[in-house]
Amino acid sequence: MKKPVRVAVTGAAGNIGYALLFRIAAGEMLGKDQPVILQLLEIPVEKAQQALKGVAMELDDCAFPLLTDMVLTDDPKVAFKDANFCLLVGSKPRGPGMERADLLKDNGKIFIGQGQAIDAVAADDCQIAVVGNPCNTNCMIAAAQAKRLSRSRFTAMVRLDQNRAATQLAKKAGVAVTDVSDIYIYGNHSPTMFADFTHAKIKGKPAAAAINDEAWLKNEFLPRVGKRGAEIIAARGLSSAASAANALIDHVRDLNKPGAVHSVAVESDGFYGFAKGVWAGVPVKTTEPGSYQILTGNQMEEFAKSKLAATNEELVGERETVKELLA
Repeated sequence: MKKPVRVAVTGAAGNIGYALLFRIAAGEMLGKDQPVILQLLEIPVEKAQQALKGVAMELDDCAFPLLTDMVLTDDPKVAFKDANFCLLVGSKPRGPGMERADLLKDNGKIFIGQGQAIDAVAADDCQIAVVGNPCNTNCMIAAAQAKRLSRSRFTAMVRLDQNRAATQLAKKAGVAVTDVSDIYIYGNHSPTMFADFTHAKIKGKPAAAAINDEAWLKNEFLPRVGKRGAEIIAARGLSSAASAANALIDHVRDLNKPGAVHSVAVESDGFYGFAKGVWAGVPVKTTEPGSYQILTGNQMEEFAKSKLAATNEELVGERETVKELLA
């Protein structure tokens, strides 16, 4: 049997955490032969800690062969100790009347502390995936705390947008979702993101030609993907949880599968016109577990360039809002 790897999860008793943990313990993220130790972090509030204990009891009751141990804590340095994977799911939700700038600053303080703790105590090979929104900027804040770990170890999740985009294209074309390929997400995980249908394919042919409805692609498809989260909240009264957990499974699995090409938010070096230093979604190719190459060869048309400029402007604005947290 392989040596267990340590997977830290924040917000572990929340809706996404609850949808995520059982799948990790079942081997869906890291493989059916990879034992895991779950290191679960929740806020230091009695109700949250009690809920976390209940989740752990259920995990025990599943008798997962791969789950060798669990750590339950409200201390980030305990949760992240020797962790090989840190999945930063928990964040403060936006409350009634709260401005986005206030949310950015409140969550930024959380990710300063978590970034510092990870850099201090996590394993040298640690991979950090940020899900808590605004995830691109939260990831930038956490990575800014790193002195020991490479900033390339910090990624933010745009895979949910990719999965949503693939399904919407498949439904419109009347094909299986497996017939859709090369659909990738650029920019921020927000309504400004660009789901690049101009390079996507359906059954190996350009998606735009297969669908043959430019107005739908520009005026319905893009807003539907960008605002899908709000649509789900309106329908079920709760935010996306199972689909977000599923996307995180995909995100981590493909970052550890050499040859996989997928959408990830990573630190910009100026590719596709994104400002240097922001975390922007782009297509990457996994070169070895935890390492990737940014694919920069896609030539963008004027419409796509305008969308990239808009999402870049938002990312730069978010960075300006939290600039005092990046020092």
